[in-house]
Amino acid sequence: MPRKKRGGEESVPLWRRISIGRVISIFLSLVIILILLSFLGLFSFILVGPMPVGNIAVIPIKGTITTDDAYGSRTSSTQVAEWIRDAEENDMVKAIMLDINSGGGSPVGSDEIARAVRAAEKPVVAVIRDLGASGAYWVASAADVVYANRMSFTGSIGVIASYLEIAKLLEDYNVTYRRLVAGRHKDMGIPFKELTYEEELIIQDALDSIHSIFIESVAEYRNMSVEEVSRIATGRFVLGVEAKRLGLVDELGTMQDAVAYIEKELNITADLAKYRAAPSFFDLMSSFSKNSINLDGEISLQT
Repeated sequence: MPRKKRGGEESVPLWRRISIGRVISIFLSLVIILILLSFLGLFSFILVGPMPVGNIAVIPIKGTITTDDAYGSRTSSTQVAEWIRDAEENDMVKAIMLDINSGGGSPVGSDEIARAVRAAEKPVVAVIRDLGASGAYWVASAADVVYANRMSFTGSIGVIASYLEIAKLLEDYNVTYRRLVAGRHKDMGIPFKELTYEEELIIQDALDSIHSIFIESVAEYRNMSVEEVSRIATGRFVLGVEAKRLGLVDELGTMQDAVAYIEKELNITADLAKYRAAPSFFDLMSSFSKNSINLDGEISLQT
């Protein structure tokens, strides 16, 4: 069959114009992508495995508490609430154990987890390891029974808001922050200008309100009066041995002690079902590089 001509020249079919090297390059790229996807899937399975099976659901509260999806050194309130619901619906699970090693984080995230814990109909035992402070203690206080090591850092019932202010630094380098806002408090807390006295009062009022909610929640969960909790809600941490004396925890001991308690109370032999979060591709990539300072103009608010 004669070749079709275009512009006075012979028209060469597309497949003839693609070089062998190009074909090999495309093929190898597809192979590499498939291998990478398979590896990530296998890696996630190795880290997470199938859904845990056992009669005691062990749910981790580790690192900073957040409302967002989290992996590694962060705990997602959305994920934890989902795990609690899963444990509640699983007939094999007879009790839920919170494995806590966290210094707190988002007030909203902490409250969300505490509410999910409180709503659980199955017994919930919280175990504070090295650290169960601030928002993490908020979560622990919602459990039916709270264990802590005698040397655990607990309590720290308080709220903090912080940001890095560099207004003076800009002046030193003759850099000008041009303020353009609609609403006089719209740029409140931005690092490029100093807080006004009125803005400090606004932020402090918010902190005091969150602190009051924190105190009232702990008082309700621990069956204490608001006055009792208020006296110790200075933001300072206390060791487990003092937390026991103050009524913030029920027992001093380890996770093994908590497991033995559940076995005795429910007359079962413990079979722990440990929940873990699956890492996404972006989690794995971002774990190699994390920013330690936030300069996006937002105030970091934490319990």
